[in-house]
Amino acid sequence: MQTTPHNEARRGDYAETVLLAGDPQRSEWIAATFLDGVRCVNRVRGALGYTGRFRGVPISVQTTGIGAPSMAIYAHELLDTYRARTLIRVGTCGGLADHVKLRSLVISQSSSNDGAVNGQLFGFYNYAPSADFGLLQRAAQRAIELGLDHHIGQTASSDVFYHPDVLGRFAGVRAHGALAVDMETSLLYTVAARFRAKALSICTVVDSLVTEEQTETSERQELFTDMVRLALEVAVPAEPATPRR
Repeated sequence: MQTTPHNEARRGDYAETVLLAGDPQRSEWIAATFLDGVRCVNRVRGALGYTGRFRGVPISVQTTGIGAPSMAIYAHELLDTYRARTLIRVGTCGGLADHVKLRSLVISQSSSNDGAVNGQLFGFYNYAPSADFGLLQRAAQRAIELGLDHHIGQTASSDVFYHPDVLGRFAGVRAHGALAVDMETSLLYTVAARFRAKALSICTVVDSLVTEEQTETSERQELFTDMVRLALEVAVPAEPATPRR
């Protein structure tokens, strides 16, 4: 019997820290490339889930699919049913600012959205979904130490992928400094806050809405190496070297 309608994993199959990838092929690649002792814990709907170890620490990877509703379902079930405590998105985004170049990383400090969730959950309040500060701080420090091309700041999440006004619809958030847009980060931060859990979104810029440049689909797995490496460094910091006496 499945534990949830969307997941066949048993309680205890997921680690407390879970990396979230939209694409099942990316989840499979992350597990095979970065984790030791990997086992597949979910195949329902093709939303592959894996658990293994990184630096000896249990880490899971879960596919979330595309869009806010799908992200909300998997994040909710991981936190509620499987008792995960830290969720880190490793996804893709589109650049909204001139200086945000293809293949760079965007670490989301907060994320606006164009969906209806705020009205349904918060009434007349405009809730501000934000990253966990500890995870954000650690990501910022490690990105600098690793020499990664990255940006940290506010982002936007949209429920519409194909829109006739590709860039103009983001005029408001762009004027207020939004770096990039994806479809999931805002809901991830909202669901995590509901469960008093930690969440962070790290995305690779695969296209620019400003210049209309795009990366090739064939190169994207290779592009994700820095992003996943940073996410794992945040999830499982290396032990500091013991000073010699």
